[in-house]
Amino acid sequence: MANTVDKAKIKEAAQAKKRETYVPVVPDMQLGFIHNNVDCIGCRACEIACKDKNGLPPGPRFRRVQYVEGGTYPEVYAYKINMSCNHCAEPACLPTCPTGAIFKRQKDGIVDIDSTLCIGCRRCEAACPFGAPQYNPELNIVQKCNMCVDEIDAGRKPYCVMGCMMRVLDIGPIDKLRDGTHETKARAPHESIVRQVKNMADPELTNPSIVFVAHSKGRVK
Repeated sequence: MANTVDKAKIKEAAQAKKRETYVPVVPDMQLGFIHNNVDCIGCRACEIACKDKNGLPPGPRFRRVQYVEGGTYPEVYAYKINMSCNHCAEPACLPTCPTGAIFKRQKDGIVDIDSTLCIGCRRCEAACPFGAPQYNPELNIVQKCNMCVDEIDAGRKPYCVMGCMMRVLDIGPIDKLRDGTHETKARAPHESIVRQVKNMADPELTNPSIVFVAHSKGRVK
């Protein structure tokens, strides 16, 4: 009888899970990043500021500066791409989390993780096309950029933005960053904005909240 009851409960739970539907959060305003690939010097001050803010051990990096070089002499080029969590409109990480640890804030669209609920299964890490979730072996949990929510709530900008000496990294409402109406030192008035750079995952997958002032060799044709 016990086995029969157990199977019935399992079947009921499975059917209930099947009926669940993930409904993406539509925030009141979506914050996003802008990065100028042309003027970035690759100093990695943003990386260090982020690691310092979050007390990260060696290994995990919430923000990553990537060096891109190519061409043949005399037509050579080099530029940098700077990325972290993109706080996507439809984050792939969120619905894969079995404990509900990952959530999206209603007021600004920031995607965050409640570390007290994380069990370190790393499903979010596998799901994210941008490599944002970072496994912390010392704590056996997954962590990532939350855009320094404490700073945002205090009316300030994230540590990575404040640490950028070239002012090539900034945040703002993503719709205004996309159409160029948000004032930012990361972009001059004549510079155009793109949603994707070379070797970046297709933005249509999750609708990431990031735009770039792209290097000519980094543009997606």
